[in-house]
Amino acid sequence: MSIKQAEIKKMASLYHGGSVSSRTVITAGGEMKSLGIMLPGVYRFSTDAGQRIEITQGQCRVKLADRQEWDEYVAGDGFEVPANSHYEIEVIDVLDYVCHYGPEAHD
Repeated sequence: MSIKQAEIKKMASLYHGGSVSSRTVITAGGEMKSLGIMLPGVYRFSTDAGQRIEITQGQCRVKLADRQEWDEYVAGDGFEVPANSHYEIEVIDVLDYVCHYGPEAHD
């Protein structure tokens, strides 16, 4: 994926003691995304807006709020999280990802 003519927020967002880091990107069309990295561990995130998360490197397992089982994802895979929800993620190998927010997350 390549993003042209985008605004990149310089300050990183850090979560879980710095084990998860991301930077916000706003495309010329107004779409909001974040580019991030997660170190191995288990994390829980809540969502306000819907999200589509693309795995670009690494391996993880994810359990969405309405599911009992964990699903596995590797580079090239992705998953969607509805608005006003949460998910748990177990990062097995350092994970590089792109997160798409809002209505464009489900296009």
